[in-house]
Amino acid sequence: MKSKNRNWLKLAIYILLSVGFVSAMAMTIISKNKPAKKMIAATTNTIDDKKKEKTETDKREEESKAAFMDAYRVFMHPRCMNCHPSGDVPLQGDDSRLHVQGVKRGPDGKGLYALKCSNCHQEQHVAGKNMPPGAKGWHLPPADKKMVFQGKTPRQLAMHFKDAKFTGFKDFKKEMIHHVEHEPLVLVGWTYGTPPPLTHAEFVAKVKEWIAKGAAIP
Repeated sequence: MKSKNRNWLKLAIYILLSVGFVSAMAMTIISKNKPAKKMIAATTNTIDDKKKEKTETDKREEESKAAFMDAYRVFMHPRCMNCHPSGDVPLQGDDSRLHVQGVKRGPDGKGLYALKCSNCHQEQHVAGKNMPPGAKGWHLPPADKKMVFQGKTPRQLAMHFKDAKFTGFKDFKKEMIHHVEHEPLVLVGWTYGTPPPLTHAEFVAKVKEWIAKGAAIP
């Protein structure tokens, strides 16, 4: 009888030890897996953050492109594009026809020989129907930086604006904004003939948005 009791006691102790061993192993495995789970969670969060950042970057880029496309309609409007022709003869009118009187650009953009822009274009509009519009310093871009808009695609023009050789701007962002916002020859475009498709304030806002959001190339 005593022998049987001892056998049962041994069996009970063996079972308890086995259960304890299995429990200890399970706890060890769980504790080892916790850092892995944390690492997986951290990696997942990093990936999510990068996706979110990429999405926001993509959104800003698309908004920048859209802003330029709006501004492009003004750049290519006759009030703006007529003074940025592909040739050396300024354009005039809503149909962008070649300027009469045989006017040409000249080295400094102010006319060639005796046919100077300022001969007809005064600092103010000349009164009367079909008389020359005026603004301070009326001229085309100079021969060494013609800044041609005519025939340029949105992509080409945006790339040109960011090229100092095209604009002559040392600080593209600052000088580009100042030019469209304060240059008399830009402002005058809203004071005669058929006005551009945006108001001047809207146009400036679009140029600023394009630049602020990365000056993306459409």
